[in-house]
Amino acid sequence: MPRAMLDYTKTILQKVSFDVRLFTKELKKAISRLMPNEIEELKIWLQYFIVDKPELQPTLLLLKA
Repeated sequence: MPRAMLDYTKTILQKVSFDVRLFTKELKKAISRLMPNEIEELKIWLQYFIVDKPELQPTLLLLKA
């Protein structure tokens, strides 16, 4: 089940990536719900996902903390 949650989180983040505030809100929720190893996997995915989305670059700081 946890893997399904990570995949669901990625889907949601892709769908809300048009709005930085909404993306940040969903990312914060994901951080609070995912396990530490899933957060690390999400961080790797996010680094690749935001390469062409400079407005989302600051959201990486949420995962550094």
